[in-house]
Amino acid sequence: MGQRGKVYLVGAGPGDPGLLTWKGRDVLARAQVVVHDRLVSQAILDLIPPEARRIDVGKNAGHHPVPQGEINQILVREALAGHRVVRLKGGDSFLFGRGGEELEQLARLDIPFEVVPGITSALAAPAYAGIPVTHRDYCSSLHIITGHKKADGQLELDYGALVRLQGTLVFLMSVGSLGQIAQGLLAAGMSPDMPCALVENGTLPQQRSFSATLDTVAQVARDQEVRSPAVFLVGRVASLARQFHWFDRLPLKGKRLLVTRPREESSALALRLQELGAQVDRLPAIRLEGLDFQLPPLDSFDVVALTSATGVRYFLEGLLARGLDVRALGGKRLAAVGNQTAAALSRFGLRADFVPTEYNGAAMARQMVEQGFLCPQDRVLVARAQSASPGLTDGLRQLGVAFCEIATYRTALTEERLADPSLYDAVLFTSASTVEGFARACPGADLSQVKALCIGPQTAQRAQALSMQTQVAPQATIQSMIETLMGGNEPC
Repeated sequence: MGQRGKVYLVGAGPGDPGLLTWKGRDVLARAQVVVHDRLVSQAILDLIPPEARRIDVGKNAGHHPVPQGEINQILVREALAGHRVVRLKGGDSFLFGRGGEELEQLARLDIPFEVVPGITSALAAPAYAGIPVTHRDYCSSLHIITGHKKADGQLELDYGALVRLQGTLVFLMSVGSLGQIAQGLLAAGMSPDMPCALVENGTLPQQRSFSATLDTVAQVARDQEVRSPAVFLVGRVASLARQFHWFDRLPLKGKRLLVTRPREESSALALRLQELGAQVDRLPAIRLEGLDFQLPPLDSFDVVALTSATGVRYFLEGLLARGLDVRALGGKRLAAVGNQTAAALSRFGLRADFVPTEYNGAAMARQMVEQGFLCPQDRVLVARAQSASPGLTDGLRQLGVAFCEIATYRTALTEERLADPSLYDAVLFTSASTVEGFARACPGADLSQVKALCIGPQTAQRAQALSMQTQVAPQATIQSMIETLMGGNEPC
């Protein structure tokens, strides 16, 4: 038998990818096999390396498509095959998560394992609903209880003891037993006016929270059709939600957005939108492919012009592949089409000498000449995408500036598919090629229902040609797109 692998028992937290621990993220990034549950959010599943094999063992209340014994065997089998296995579980693996049962099997077979704790929804969901689970003026203890019924439908809780504790009670897995719990607490002497809260999909953009009292909470749950996963909290601290409900005040709360950038470029934008409260889905409408370009002699050029952050990466990687580095650009003046391209240069230790005030190729050519950055005798090396807009090169040609262009990468349409594009409050497009890829991903869809937020006029023109409702960010930057979303203006 070959070398044994290792199993990492990782708590994925309550759903918000920002609440996955640094160690959990690091372990996940190195996984070869990921065995995950239903309650792991899509945003965290998106962090799984593309080359890792996924095994979905998701469970619903009362429905276990993959029994626990089989899950244990999957972990054993993959580890014995020499794989680095991540067992990814919602919340914390040891809090009603059966993590201990899985480790028992591994320990018996002497299979190496580590445990990475996770943030439990018992704390995080109330916090996102504006409820501190303890407060000196309200209570001094916290008690976390499972509301999961046994196979015979019974729920065995010592309601009298829970009432005497006089602390905050947090019930997990309790949607199906909520009415029974409330009646048990009332029968044991708890006041009917005791404040309660229900938090559904805690920490996720689609989170809903409801305030009630002990004698009304079951009816509120029915009226609002509360579904699992949800946290049921009982205690005087629940009354603080009216003052502290910060999550519902986020500027993009309630918005559902679709990001169409390439996979390797979408994470930062998606995370920023999620931090602002939006529900974000990702459809990588294009993929990026580096090209083996022919590099002309660099000493024959005075200026190197770069038209995208991606172009910066592929151009400089091309230098390294040829045994060169940034020193080969010594003495060259560097022009970047916008702030993001300039920022990409800075990550390689290079400073852009010129950035136009209007972030497009045509303006870049015109302003370089008007502002004296380009002299008539200068030669320009333009590094860009294979199918980039001709604005810069056409502008240089019209101005009589000598240039040579090289294609350092190309964009290709992906095979992604999207069922209903009209579900989104906005679809974000950062290039005309993402518009093309999106349209391909929605065969037969009525694109006139799509609200397109575009990074610039050329991208918007392509969206308009496909009958989309378009809005253009005032500046051709990601930040300007985000500010447009927060401004609340509907695409026109």
